[in-house]
Amino acid sequence: MQGHQLIALTLAAALGAGCQSNKQMAAPVPVVTTQTEPTEQGTVVGDDRTAMEAAVDAGPSAGSPLPETAQTRAVINPNAPDSYVVKRGDTLWGISKVFLRDPWFWPEIWQVNPQIQNPHLIYPGDTLRLVYIDGRPTIMLQRGDFARVLPRVRSQPLEGSVTSIPYETVAAFMSKPSVLSAEQIKNAPYVLATRDLHVAISDGDTVYARGFTAPVALGTHYNVVHVGEALRDPDDNRVVGYDGIFTGAGHVTRDGDPVTLVLTESARESVAGDKLFVGGVDVALDFIPSAPKSKVTGRIMLVSNGVSVIGQYEVVVINRGVSDGLAPGNMLAIYQTGEVVADTENKGFLNSTSRLGSTKVKLPDERNGTFMVFKTFDHLSYGLVMEATNIIRVGDRVANP
Repeated sequence: MQGHQLIALTLAAALGAGCQSNKQMAAPVPVVTTQTEPTEQGTVVGDDRTAMEAAVDAGPSAGSPLPETAQTRAVINPNAPDSYVVKRGDTLWGISKVFLRDPWFWPEIWQVNPQIQNPHLIYPGDTLRLVYIDGRPTIMLQRGDFARVLPRVRSQPLEGSVTSIPYETVAAFMSKPSVLSAEQIKNAPYVLATRDLHVAISDGDTVYARGFTAPVALGTHYNVVHVGEALRDPDDNRVVGYDGIFTGAGHVTRDGDPVTLVLTESARESVAGDKLFVGGVDVALDFIPSAPKSKVTGRIMLVSNGVSVIGQYEVVVINRGVSDGLAPGNMLAIYQTGEVVADTENKGFLNSTSRLGSTKVKLPDERNGTFMVFKTFDHLSYGLVMEATNIIRVGDRVANP
């Protein structure tokens, strides 16, 4: 009897183990992984700050910047995080500044992922990781939609990609240009006359225009700009552009030759011969910060809103363009021209109260800002002041950073 009992107990134990094993095999819930997660997450800037805010708020770092090597001229910001999560409102300039001491070296450390369609675009939610490949700093992109998820579907609209500079600032300027190139003036349509042959045109008037190089769609919005005085290069007195004076705006009500428009806005009187420019931004913002390929030295000629003191995110015009090697995205340093002062310690033969015999000494130019080109013409360029560490004025010098 004891032998039979022992056999029965053994069979019962085996059967129980088999049932428990089946329960364990059925327990796991399927998990879908769209991308293998890295083994090291690093220090992630994952709060609500934008890239620029993160760069400004970063505290002192115990480390030191990576020295320049033959492989790259980029110097890593000593406060750079291991990872950064792209936020709504970020710009490529701000993101570059988080990782680099000099943001215009971004192309030297940016590593695109060939498995991602159109990898040059960065979107809110994406994660940028700072890694080192053969000792060289590299920024890798991890799309924000690559995550460990349960087998269910949730969709949401895709946000716009990150632009290099603030879109709103450029849009406000480009919709009402204050500087016109010879190319713009030559190719722009012009006001021919008014319905009642008024000499001066104002809000509510019907105007006729010609000079369109392509068919015009009904409802298209145009700005009316009067061509003012020629703008001369302060270095060699050549004409590099013309003052563009916004006089009004209107929309197309009838196509043909001439085209009919009705003015809906009037800032000052418009006259026959004034030029028409399509409202809105006509400049791409998908460029990346970079240093000019050739040596460039120029001056600030004009600021968009006519202020005497220029600050951050002011649109300015410089007297250098495509013919000087500039391209959208190029970065230039801004320098305040040093004053010429009298050395009163060297008065020569004159007495101690006179300055007439003093030696004149020019003080060094001091850097007071950083400037990014966003639209170029042959001999002039529009750009945005990205940083202003001191007062910037018309006439200040710009040069390679």
